[in-house]
Amino acid sequence: MTNSLHARFAPRSALISLAAAAVLLAGCESMSEREKGTAKGAGIGAVAGAVIGSATGGKAGTGAVAGAAIGAVAGNLWSKHMEDKKAAMEQATRGTGIDVARTANNELKVNVPSDFSFDVGRSAVKPQMQPVLDQFAAGLDPKMRVRIVGHTDSTGSDAINNPLSLDRAQSVRDYLSGRGVAASRVETAGHGSREPVADNGSDSGRAQNRRVEIFLSEPAPA
Repeated sequence: MTNSLHARFAPRSALISLAAAAVLLAGCESMSEREKGTAKGAGIGAVAGAVIGSATGGKAGTGAVAGAAIGAVAGNLWSKHMEDKKAAMEQATRGTGIDVARTANNELKVNVPSDFSFDVGRSAVKPQMQPVLDQFAAGLDPKMRVRIVGHTDSTGSDAINNPLSLDRAQSVRDYLSGRGVAASRVETAGHGSREPVADNGSDSGRAQNRRVEIFLSEPAPA
């Protein structure tokens, strides 16, 4: 390889190696979800920026810097506020069987099974669920949106289960409204028994299916 070719490709190779290192760093267990997203986005953005910048006649280094900046913003879709809310919900629900997770589309999901949510055939919020909802409502940014989806087990017909699942979602909305979450920020839906997460052939499976899912999201960047 001539010196000119080496000079042309060496910076790009070095940048790609550094970007790959940034992506690997995103897998570090000590990093928060937000930090991992930023590192991964920056790495991928640097690679893309370097390649595009070089291919279009620009400098690979300049393209990498711009790409890394854009990638970092794109990768950091999980804000500090969302990260803190997830940690608070995990603390509040530890040992309860309530699942708290980040979804693929960057929502915070709280899945509350029947032990804490609803009795068979009922839509009233159980007392055990109230502290969880209190924690969920605490400190929400006014721009955040809430989506609540109610579910039933397969006992009974759709004519019963569909409105019952919606009633459950609306009961949770009404409780949150009483804790300062404006009803206009809350979307509710009832999916009846159409989305089981366990076998309806057993008591334990039906209990898992009889649940409410609460999603928290932030508006997309302008």
